[in-house]
This record gives sequence, C-alpha cells and structure tokens, in this order.
Amino acid sequence: MTQENEEQSPQQRRPRTSGIDRAIQVLDLLQQQQQSLTCYEMAKAVGAPLSTIYSVVDDLVKKSMLERQKNGLIWLGPRLYYYGLSYGRNLDLLTVATQEMENLSRQCGEVIQICGRDDDKMVVLAMAEGRDHFQVSSRVGTRIPLNWSASGRLLVGHLSLEERLALFTTSAPPSPTGKAETDPQRLAQSAFTALEQRLSIQANESDFSVACIASPICDSSGACRATISIVVPASKVDQTLPDLRALAQNGAEMIETRLGWRPLLA
Repeated sequence: MTQENEEQSPQQRRPRTSGIDRAIQVLDLLQQQQQSLTCYEMAKAVGAPLSTIYSVVDDLVKKSMLERQKNGLIWLGPRLYYYGLSYGRNLDLLTVATQEMENLSRQCGEVIQICGRDDDKMVVLAMAEGRDHFQVSSRVGTRIPLNWSASGRLLVGHLSLEERLALFTTSAPPSPTGKAETDPQRLAQSAFTALEQRLSIQANESDFSVACIASPICDSSGACRATISIVVPASKVDQTLPDLRALAQNGAEMIETRLGWRPLLA
C-alpha cells in the first residue's frame, strides 16, 4: 500500500454509491412502500444526501421512470409499466402459472397467488381474487420476509442447510402477529421438510385470521422457482370440501408439467 493510500481517512476510502445504484434504491423504496414519497423521505430512508436524491429523481422524471405528482410527491412512472409488460410477456413461467392460477381460482373460489423470491423476501407476482369479499393485505408486488409465509419457506427449501441457516440467521424478523417462527434452525428444517412434502401451511403468522396453503413450482433440477398458494380465512385451513391442499399441489404439478419440468405420466 502506498503512503498516499495509508494517509487516507476511512471516510475518504469509502466507496461511492454510483448513480445507477441510487436510482435502483429509489425505485426499490417506492415499490416496497407502495405509496408516493417526498425526496426528503427517500433521502432519509436510503441514507443519501438530499441533493443527490433530488438529482437522481429529476433525471428519472425526465425519462418517465418516475412521475412527479401535483402535490410534489414522487411515484413510479409509466415507462416502468411498459418494461413490466414486456418482461411478463416473455416470462414463460409467469405466463403458465398465471393461467393455472385463474383455473384454480375458478375451481375453489378462493384468492390464489403466485409468489417468488427476491433475495430475503417473498414477493407476490400474480393474484386472482376469490368469489367472496375476503380481502388480503398481500397484493401483487408485496414483499414480506420469507419466515412469515408458507411460500417463503418453500422458496428456499432446495438450498443447502448452510445456505438456509445463513439466510434465516440474518433475516427472520418477528411478524406483526408475533406468531411467525424466528429460530433459524427450526426454519431451516421446516423449509426442507415443506419442499420435500410439496406442501407448506401457515395460519395467523403474517396477518391475523389469514391462512395460506402453498405448493412449490420446481424446475427439472428440483429448485423451487415459484409457488402457487390458496389464501383463505384461517377457519378454512383444514377444509376438505373441496380439498384445498390437494388443489394447491395439483395446480403446482400442472404448471411444472406444462413447462416440461415434470415428466408426463403414461
């Protein structure tokens, strides 16, 4: 190391955050919060200078990736919608899964969701409403910790024990209801068992009086790429007419078969 580098303070040696990283921080924050924000709120949330956020936001507004509302708040812009449409049209998994999601919704009349993983979060990729007025807080785009949901555990069940332990050790926060498991050892084991059984069930863990019955959508290597889940009032979690557990598992198997990840039975 040169004398010049040795004399630099830790603050001087700290790597600078690039402009594109700041832009992604802003976009991610708005998606996570699901509401428009001021530049001040964004700067505080991401730990960036206010002047930097003003500059990033102005640039993204000019490119229609953000939208400045009449009250001055910032929200996602129309260009992102067009990107999303193009991405969705070319994502075979989501296309097939969404079709089966609609079929399953017609069969049982309940809320159906397709969920995926985004690092240490589960994200709702698609959703079909049920026939009744049962409402769930996890809409499309919602991201919640993996340990709060039945789908979250399935999505990491194929990882090695060391990977599962590392993931749940750094990210297994308490849920709003206080009922979600937070112990890394138990979570790592339950994730493996759920994937092996192709069924994961949770009730009252992320929301009071809400249950989720999920089954994994696995590729040909056995990795869980997504899940299909039935979201119902907790009172219906053990319902057998129709058998919600079997419906979820059958729906996942159908998606795998259509994608060529599961061999056709003779």
